[in-house]
Amino acid sequence: MKKHIVLLPGDGIGMEVTLAAKDVLEAVAEEFDHTFTFESKDIGGSAINNHGTPLPEETTSACRNADAVLLGAVGGPEWDNNPSHLRPEKGLLGIRKELNLFANLRPVKGFSNLLHASPLKREVVEDSDLLIVRELTGGLYFGTPSERRNNGQSVVDTLAYERHEIERIVRRSFDAAMLRRKHLTSVDKANVLESSKMWREVVEEIKEDYPQVTVEHMLVDAAAMKLITNPAQFDVLVTENMFGDILSDEASVLTGSLGMLPSASMNEKGFGLYEPVHGSAPDIAGQGIANPLATILSAALMLRHSFHMEHEAQRIESAVNQALEQGYHTSDLHIPGGSRVDTDKMTHLVIDLLKADSTTANIMSCYV
Repeated sequence: MKKHIVLLPGDGIGMEVTLAAKDVLEAVAEEFDHTFTFESKDIGGSAINNHGTPLPEETTSACRNADAVLLGAVGGPEWDNNPSHLRPEKGLLGIRKELNLFANLRPVKGFSNLLHASPLKREVVEDSDLLIVRELTGGLYFGTPSERRNNGQSVVDTLAYERHEIERIVRRSFDAAMLRRKHLTSVDKANVLESSKMWREVVEEIKEDYPQVTVEHMLVDAAAMKLITNPAQFDVLVTENMFGDILSDEASVLTGSLGMLPSASMNEKGFGLYEPVHGSAPDIAGQGIANPLATILSAALMLRHSFHMEHEAQRIESAVNQALEQGYHTSDLHIPGGSRVDTDKMTHLVIDLLKADSTTANIMSCYV
């Protein structure tokens, strides 16, 4: 199978982790007789410096012609004082809108060797395995008007959704639940917001098409509390843009390993942009110590959701898990009694394990 992938390294450690994931994808192509082609384009701060805009047209055009996009990270203190239209984050918001990437998928699953770093007790988080499905192109972040009024003495933001926008994200979440444990939690604020009342109505209508899925409605404040007290109760959560932004960031720290979490942003045709949850970490950029695993796992999501290569995706995820089980970790992580490795060595550990049979997994001793 031949696929063309656009790389958007972005800023900070984005270049390092994106190149690591590219190396892993090339190993997958070799192992499974696929052909992946790549081209790299600017976004975020690097695009501001090179093109005067956080999202150049050539970047958007390249992404439209790709089979999938892999993004590193955007942002950094260099651009903190820029006007709003010249902030790196505008590039990320813009590419999501341009490509109609309305569904953000954030899986949160702990790795056994890293659960000691969780702020929660191990017994609370060890069985956690959830997926947050966030609506990504509507709501408060995109509604108009959004402005200051009366000489800056009042302000208005608009939370707006069309019914079809709610329907498509809800269907995406039901489809995801069907592939998992068939339990869907719809998160809203229906006791206060009209948008949430419509959201709940849509969920109730669409659930008739998915009789195998158990559905519950939960107010966002209760969901925030239960993510901390009993995260293992959740399978798939679906919610609107702002609630999803907050809840997914909350969930990302449950396992104590922000550097391990991938994400996918997808449109109605299955096209996706894949990126790690972590930021650009400009303080360690260029030192060769960045953790590439979240980006590598994002590449696995790409294989699963955009290319329908489930076996190949599982091989990547298994290789990452084996590397951690053998005690290897980057400087942002800590495994008692383990071995700290840099970005390059961690990448090659994953590649070697990807290519190895289960009976030969112990070849990693050469890195001790």
